[in-house]
Amino acid sequence: MHRLRHGDRGPAVAEVRTALAGLGFLEYSPDGEYWKSVDAEFDDSLDSAVRAFQQARGLLVDGIVDTNTYRSLREASYRLGARTLIYQLSAPIYGDDVATLQRRLQDLGFYVHRVDGFFGPHTHDALVGFQREIGLAADGICGADTLRSLDLLGARVTGGNPHKITEEELVHRAGPQLTGKRIVIDPGLGGAARGFSVKTEFGEVYESEVLWDLAGRLEGRMAATGMETFLSRPQGANPSDIERAEISNAFEADLLISLRCAANPSAAANGVAGFYFGNSHGSVSMIGQLLSGFIQREIVARTSMRDCRTHARTWDLLRLTKMPTVQIDLGYLSNDYDAAVLADPRSRDVIAEAILVSVKRLYLLGQDDQPTGTYTFAELLAEELAAADRK
Repeated sequence: MHRLRHGDRGPAVAEVRTALAGLGFLEYSPDGEYWKSVDAEFDDSLDSAVRAFQQARGLLVDGIVDTNTYRSLREASYRLGARTLIYQLSAPIYGDDVATLQRRLQDLGFYVHRVDGFFGPHTHDALVGFQREIGLAADGICGADTLRSLDLLGARVTGGNPHKITEEELVHRAGPQLTGKRIVIDPGLGGAARGFSVKTEFGEVYESEVLWDLAGRLEGRMAATGMETFLSRPQGANPSDIERAEISNAFEADLLISLRCAANPSAAANGVAGFYFGNSHGSVSMIGQLLSGFIQREIVARTSMRDCRTHARTWDLLRLTKMPTVQIDLGYLSNDYDAAVLADPRSRDVIAEAILVSVKRLYLLGQDDQPTGTYTFAELLAEELAAADRK
């Protein structure tokens, strides 16, 4: 769709305005001329409403209605019972009605995965299990009969986060050693998408080159510890985030680490930020949250870059991957200091080491840990080799 922003006019703006009013982000008055005009203006009040919606839904807060924001608006408008829900590969179903169904099935003990609003195979299996348990046709279709049964049965116990417990248990069972862990590394951009450019003493370096080089340094260190590593893309391609998620899921990995850079019109914007899956339905990837926090602290301690904290988001790469996923925005290439750090090969070594150490901290589960910024790759590798020898 065409990107809508402050100052635009037309029927598409009117549609966005009406949708936000229906969701409670704008005060709706059907008698006013403001709501009758199809030549609607993207004014200050609509800009504020769009930003508030984006903030609430874990989207990039920029006031621009792009494909992601528009799709999220559509998803938010669905209420359970308004349409029949079914798992279909040809036309996947997303929406808040799916999230409500997942939450109800979770409260009843049939669904233990993310409440992500996607009617996928896990939701289908949980629904079939519920239908079979109460004597309905186990067809995986959420229609009138199934909804009536959900309403009549209700939830005996609500709340809790079985997805969090499942993630914790998987990490606990995996053990503290890195050998055998399967990790997907996702360097941003690729192919013709080269991104921001930075001038260095060796000439101009592009964002895609920085990220690809960092991914290689991280991959090499992980391989040295016995980890299995995969790249989400070849060097000459730039898949969409949805495609990156599909590719990564095929590897059946334990973790995905996505590497990105940021840029801003203001040269003063700087710092490192981490992101993990979390949404307005209360579903959060606990392992993603932990790992992004570890990576954030390690990079800041080792590079003195600004700490822009970690944040829950619903971006496609975070939502559609089966494994815990983190995205690290490694700095602003529009900022002189951040650009100088990222353009320096030695600094990229430091960042790669920080990420590897953070993964180790995750699997240590707080046991025999060392202060942030002090654990070296040499020490980590020696411990891994010693542990392998003991076996």
